[in-house]
Amino acid sequence: MKLLIVNPNITEEVTDLIKAEAERSASAGTEVTMATAEFGVAYIETRAEAAIGAYATLNRLAEGYEGHDAAIIAAFGDPGLEAAREILPIPVLGMTESSVLTASMLGKRFSIVAISRRITAWYRECVESYGLGGRLASIRCLDEPLARIDTVQQDKGETLLALCLQAVEQDGADVIIVAGAPLAGLARSIADRVPVPVVDGVSCAVRQAEALALLSPARPTAGSYARPPAKDQKGLSAALSRLVGTPG
Repeated sequence: MKLLIVNPNITEEVTDLIKAEAERSASAGTEVTMATAEFGVAYIETRAEAAIGAYATLNRLAEGYEGHDAAIIAAFGDPGLEAAREILPIPVLGMTESSVLTASMLGKRFSIVAISRRITAWYRECVESYGLGGRLASIRCLDEPLARIDTVQQDKGETLLALCLQAVEQDGADVIIVAGAPLAGLARSIADRVPVPVVDGVSCAVRQAEALALLSPARPTAGSYARPPAKDQKGLSAALSRLVGTPG
């Protein structure tokens, strides 16, 4: 099996964190291909940045999906996920959707631990869009500037752990989701220090991508995820142009 994982941020060091966690989580024999956004921001924390990241992600998916069994968008907030599902002929998963669905199978209420206060409103909207707003116990976040996005686990590890414990003790969380690609792998390192399950979006998405690929779902030819209708285009990359608005 081959999985394509796209980092919608431009930080290559974060792509390395995602890759390490993906390879630890994948089944034996699963091959992981990584791609990083060619334009955008160091890390996404606003709706505007998510829109930019979505376009960058669609470009990378269009360029690299062939030969892969499933694809993963590796940024919390899942920028471009629904659009990618319209145009790609393989299953596409996002870190947020995968982690909240997994958390919902492990407990009644879950909390999200994030790296930025600015990011929390958008994360809440994301959870609500998946119909799980009523099961979100809280969003706890760092509230101080980050020296480097790729070393946040090392720089703020104890603070992040404290936020997880507060979510359990004060918010009633049954499950903790550590949110965002820069925190890929953190769940493994703190699991024995938190009294409830801790899940990671990368590992959840990898395992679910494998499961969906094995199910071999049919490509829809009707409904809202059927290929977009053909129309004139301008300014799209060659790879994206072949997928958007071309006859199915």
